[in-house]
Amino acid sequence: MTEKEETMDASDSHDSAPSVKKNGQTSLLDSGEDFEVLDEEDIDDVPPPLEDAGGGKGKNTDESEKNADTDSDPPGQVEEWLDVLGNDQLKKKVLEAGEGQDSRPQKGQNVKIHLKTYLKDGTLVEEQPYLSFTLGDGDVIQALDLTVQLMEMGEKALIQADAKYAYGSRGSLEPEVPPNAELSLEVELLEAIDAPDLELLPPAERIGLAIHKRERGNVHYQRGDYAFAVNSYSIALQITESSSKVDISPEEENELMDVRVKCLNNMAASQLKLDHYNAALKSCVSALEHQPDNIKALFRMGKVLALQGEYTEAIQTLRKALKLEPSNKTIHAELSKLVKKNSEQRGAEQAMYKKMLGNPASSGSSSQKHRAKSSWGLSWKWLFGATAVAIGGVALSVVIAARN
Repeated sequence: MTEKEETMDASDSHDSAPSVKKNGQTSLLDSGEDFEVLDEEDIDDVPPPLEDAGGGKGKNTDESEKNADTDSDPPGQVEEWLDVLGNDQLKKKVLEAGEGQDSRPQKGQNVKIHLKTYLKDGTLVEEQPYLSFTLGDGDVIQALDLTVQLMEMGEKALIQADAKYAYGSRGSLEPEVPPNAELSLEVELLEAIDAPDLELLPPAERIGLAIHKRERGNVHYQRGDYAFAVNSYSIALQITESSSKVDISPEEENELMDVRVKCLNNMAASQLKLDHYNAALKSCVSALEHQPDNIKALFRMGKVLALQGEYTEAIQTLRKALKLEPSNKTIHAELSKLVKKNSEQRGAEQAMYKKMLGNPASSGSSSQKHRAKSSWGLSWKWLFGATAVAIGGVALSVVIAARN
């Protein structure tokens, strides 16, 4: 990667959270994802939606019951396991009852929990006494997003989660969770309050909230969960685009605009991974409406147009991006590849037309000769006919004159 590319990538990721990094690699958004060739990765599976209840293999619940006792024997009533999704991959058991079903939090509320995370063998991974997040926004692993909304205020529960609803096949560096790890989560619901009114939110807090949601989208993208990434970027965009009843300075407006364009660019990247080309094109167009010379948006737009078969427009778009940054080797490579592909396609089309229509040159020559021959033949016929008419006229005149 060139120094220029590194500068561009840093502009979108200098404020990303450390958890965005994965084992042995830097984040795609941080290390040149913007200019990667799309067919370099073979990720075809769309991650399941948050409400997905697909089938899966069950597991032994005895391990989780042991994990619950690693800290201390929880007081209160112990109930049966609740199969949250009906697939035996996400279960919840009440360790200590709460304040009743009416106290359950709602999606969109900000909740605070005390969380202990254990591996299947009982190893404590981390403890977070006051973990805050917006319920249903994808700010945390799915296991928490799905089960906390089933908890009552003050309730303590044990959650048994398959890797699919935790850190998946890639695991995590922070917290340190190995790939494909089943987790036991000990959760206590401490608080649930309504999210702040965006229109009344101070500009600095609004900017910080939008950045937080965008960074969470980066984490999802990093993990290959592109549908969840789109969701997080959409939430961040709503925050940046919301009207405000609080005075915002020009500098703060520029900061919000910067976050907005970054979200649109990253959303387009996620939509490309999902093969949602029309949506990706719309995201690129929106980014360019705000910043017409945004190289990342131009580059992605060129990719989308090429994938849609609009080679002429794609080449024009990439040439514009290259004009803005002539030293970028990746744009050079992508443009050269596209020009070559377009040329080969046009050559193939011309060959096909020739095969379908035969040899246009020889056909044209024969046609011209035939027309010329026909023209001469027609001319002689007309001349002979005219002569015959003339002779007949003279003979008729002589006969008439003799009779007179």
